[in-house]
Amino acid sequence: MASKKEPQKVIANNKKAFHDYFIDETYEAGIALHGTEVKSMRMGKCSIKESFIRIENGEVFVYGMHVSPYEKGNIFNKDPLRVKKLLMHKHEINKLAGRIAEKGYTLVPLQVYFKEGKVKVEVGLARGKKLYDKRQSIARKDQRREAEREFKQKI
Repeated sequence: MASKKEPQKVIANNKKAFHDYFIDETYEAGIALHGTEVKSMRMGKCSIKESFIRIENGEVFVYGMHVSPYEKGNIFNKDPLRVKKLLMHKHEINKLAGRIAEKGYTLVPLQVYFKEGKVKVEVGLARGKKLYDKRQSIARKDQRREAEREFKQKI
């Protein structure tokens, strides 16, 4: 019996990361969660707006990721802001550690989603934008929006 491919269900998106950083590469990582946290994520109760990722002792951790407590979880609920371990291959971790050692690179979570029943985190290797870079990207978006608006009016 062939299993149907279900589309990825996005739980949380980090739009601010694309505004504040240039994303050079992306990686997919699993995340170590407890049962009530998974149930809470299935309900869409997750935020990664102010979160960041660090590599410590050859392991990858995400800080500041907020998973709201599960309503029916009572004593089994964990701290919503606890540090969560990301699951990646050793060679990927070593490659990222080398890139982060370079000046100006950091790791940010871009989105959290379900893939084949498992919670995954898209990790971005990012360089910080300067203020003038942000202004340029905002101006580009405005120009594109204006062009789309004019195109709609002509039709």
